Amino acid sequence: MTPDFGARIAALQDGMHEQHLDGLLLSGMANVRYLTGFSGSNALLVVTVRGSVILITDFRYQTQVADEVGDAARIVIATNSLWTELWTVLATVAGLEVIGFESAHLLHRDFERLLGDGARWQWRPARDLVESLRERKDAGEIALIEIAARIATEALADTLPQIRVGQSETAIAGILEKALRDAGSEGFPFATIVASGPRSALPHARSSLRTVESGDFLLIDFGAIHEGYCSDITRTVVVGKASDEQRQVYDAVRVAQEKACTDVRAGMRGREADAIARDYLRDAGLAEGFGHSLGHGIGLEVHEGPRLASTADGILPLDAVVTVEPGVYRAGWGGVRIEDDVLLATAGPRRLTDFPRELLELS
Repeated sequence: MTPDFGARIAALQDGMHEQHLDGLLLSGMANVRYLTGFSGSNALLVVTVRGSVILITDFRYQTQVADEVGDAARIVIATNSLWTELWTVLATVAGLEVIGFESAHLLHRDFERLLGDGARWQWRPARDLVESLRERKDAGEIALIEIAARIATEALADTLPQIRVGQSETAIAGILEKALRDAGSEGFPFATIVASGPRSALPHARSSLRTVESGDFLLIDFGAIHEGYCSDITRTVVVGKASDEQRQVYDAVRVAQEKACTDVRAGMRGREADAIARDYLRDAGLAEGFGHSLGHGIGLEVHEGPRLASTADGILPLDAVVTVEPGVYRAGWGGVRIEDDVLLATAGPRRLTDFPRELLELS
């Protein structure tokens, strides 16, 4: 399904008009891709309220940008730097006085360019004009995330039977990453987390050379990418036989995650969604071990809006895709996290990551 870039640009222009901007300079590559389809790594995009959409990139992408962008934007191939080309382009656009820039994405050295070479225009910082649009996914985006989720779960199903006592975390990560590639993933949206034994108590552990021992928790957090769109899934298993304590903590996290996946709704505030799982774990006496937020949006980036956190007051939009990932961690003992990607649909939440959530014991 071809994205409706024209509708996305029109929605952005509405936001620009509300902020009294004549134009907007975009340098965040995920936002550039969302508005034009360009998947390269080097570009500047100018959008004006009067309808101009101009994408500047370099010679390396001359063929690619034409294929991906088509008539969604006027394409300019810079013969020198993108910034030198930008000043030339802006000088040809009528009605530009006040131009916004993406303060979350612009390097300080590039901000100095605005104040120096771009001094003839007024520059205003703008935040989340595109990101807020990206929170709600269209049907094509949802389909791509579903494929990325299927790739991830297929890779996990292929990996788990290959795990053995004595393997290192990095070796297991390598098996999983090969399985992801074999299943069709374009890459990895973040560094694969494989954490065993007491290291599973580190929510964002880096996979290490530690070898898995019998009875260890093994926490695996990873994702896949399909046509630029990400999935993000976590499962925690036991290599060998689980202890009663491991089962008790795991079951509490599983029920908290199930309640959140079932009860989260579009229209809730992010803090209300977070409270579904957090309140359950508090009643179970495990709240102190749940130190991170419940989840985040996912799409062209693995971490994007909306936020599901105790401090998040924003409304969860219809058709957002969010992660639901409660966890409990005890230093020196281990940790449990279970994560799924959930679509906030009109009929209610729908999991996109279909993989067992009961505790698996790997022999």
